[in-house]
Amino acid sequence: MHLFKKYYGLFLILLLSFWAIKPFFIQGFFPMHDDTQVARVFEMAKVLKAGVFPVRVVPDLGYGYGYPIFNFYAPLAYYIGAGFTFLGLDALVATKVMMVLGVILAGVFMYFLAREFFGEFGGLVSGLFYLYVPYHAVDIYVRGDVAEFWAYAFIPLAFLGFYRKNILLGAIGFAGLILSHNLTAMMVAPFLLIIILLNYYTAPNGKKLLVAYRLLFIVILGLAISAFYWIPALAEMKYTNVLSQIGGSANFRNHFVCIGQLWDSPWGFGGSAAGCTDGLSFKIGKLHILAAIVAFIFMFCIKKMRRSKEWLVVLFSFFGFLFSAFLTLEASKWIWEIVPTMAFFQYPWRFLILTSFFSSILAGSLVFLFKKFRIFFYLTGMLLTFLLLVYNLKFFTPQTILPKTTGDYTNEFTLKWTTSKISDEYLPLNFKKPQIPQEVYREQVNIGIKETPIERASNAVSFVGLLALILGIILFKRKQKYG
Repeated sequence: MHLFKKYYGLFLILLLSFWAIKPFFIQGFFPMHDDTQVARVFEMAKVLKAGVFPVRVVPDLGYGYGYPIFNFYAPLAYYIGAGFTFLGLDALVATKVMMVLGVILAGVFMYFLAREFFGEFGGLVSGLFYLYVPYHAVDIYVRGDVAEFWAYAFIPLAFLGFYRKNILLGAIGFAGLILSHNLTAMMVAPFLLIIILLNYYTAPNGKKLLVAYRLLFIVILGLAISAFYWIPALAEMKYTNVLSQIGGSANFRNHFVCIGQLWDSPWGFGGSAAGCTDGLSFKIGKLHILAAIVAFIFMFCIKKMRRSKEWLVVLFSFFGFLFSAFLTLEASKWIWEIVPTMAFFQYPWRFLILTSFFSSILAGSLVFLFKKFRIFFYLTGMLLTFLLLVYNLKFFTPQTILPKTTGDYTNEFTLKWTTSKISDEYLPLNFKKPQIPQEVYREQVNIGIKETPIERASNAVSFVGLLALILGIILFKRKQKYG
C-alpha cells in the first residue's frame, strides 16, 4: 500500500496506457508504412539462435543474398523482440510485445523525469501527455517506425540521467537513444549539451570540475556501450547505397510542414508530400500547444517561482518546444541548408518528436503551479487527463486489422522478395537488384560472416564500456552499503 501511495502516478500510467496498446491484443496485425517489423525480428532471432552476436548480417533479406541491416540500422528494439522468441513466442507475437513495451516505456520514463520537478501528479500528467501525443500514434499505427518510437521512450531517461548527473541512468539513456534510432539521438544531442553546460555553470565553484568529469564520463560511457553499432555504421556506410536515400523523394526541401498543420491537419494513413496536403497528420495536438503556452505564461506571472529549478525547466522546455516546431517549417530552411548533416533527417517533421517531449513536460508543470491550492491542483490534473483521453484516444488505432499469421511475414517469398524490396538501401554499391522474384538467391547464406577490423574494434570498445558500467554499479552499491 505504501508503494502505491508513493508511486500512484506510475501505476495509473500503466493502467491508462491500455487504450494506446489495445489494438495489439487483436488477432492478426495491421499494415504500416514500414511493414518489415516481423521479418526483422524473425531474422534477428534466427541469427542469434545460430550463436552469432552482435548481429550484423541476416540471411534471407537482401533478395536472399544476405543483408547487413543491423550493421547500419539501429538494432536495439529487434534484439528485444528476438529475445521474446527465446521465451517461446513466435515472431509475430514477439513483435507485438516488443512494440507494446516501447509504447509503455515512453509514458513510464517521462513520468520519472517530470516527477523529478513537478511531483507525483505532475509526473502522471506529463507521462500521459507524452504517451498520448498525436505524433506518437503516427509513429506506431501509421508509419510503424519502431526504431523511432523506441528512441522516443529513451529521450526522457537520457535527460533524467544527465540532469541528475547519474552515470547509470545517463549512460543507459544515451546508449539506448543511439541504439534505438541514431537520427533521434542526433536531434536530441544539442539539447543534452545544453543540460551539460547548465549543470556545469550552476554547480558550486568547488564542484565544477567534478560535475564536468561526471557528465563527460556519462557521454563517453554511452558512446562506448553503443560503439559496436555506431562506429561500423559511420565507417562502412560508404560501401552501401544508403546515401541514395538523401534527396529525391526524401529531400527535406519537399517535406516542410505548413504552420496550420501543426495546429490541426486531417488524420490519415498515407505519406508525406510537398505542399500542405499530406496523407498523414502533423498536428502537435491542440491540448499540448495550449498547455505549453499557458504553463509558460503562468510561470512568469508567479513571481515566487522565478529563478527556481521549476522555472528554469519550464523556460528551457518552452524554448525547446518553439525551436523544435520552428525546424519543421520552411522558415527554418536556411538552418537546414547550412548544417549538411541535417539532410540525413530527410523529413523536417521528424522534429515533432521533440515538440511532443517538451510540450508534455510543460503540461505536467501546469499541475505543479497549483500545488498550494489543493482543489485546483487535483482539478487541473484531472481535467487535463480527461481532455487528453477524450480527444486523443481516437488516434491510437490502426487503419485496419488483417488476418495475418507469422507465416505470412516469414515465408521465403515474403522475406526474399516482398520485404527485401521495402528496404534495400544497405546493399553494396555495385549490387544488381533482381527485377523479378525468380532472380532472388535460393541457396543458404552463411550468417557467420567474418567481421572487419573496424567491427572487431568497436565490439571491444562496447565490451570495455559495459565492464566500466558494471564496475561503476558495484562500486556505487558498496559505497551505499558501507558509506
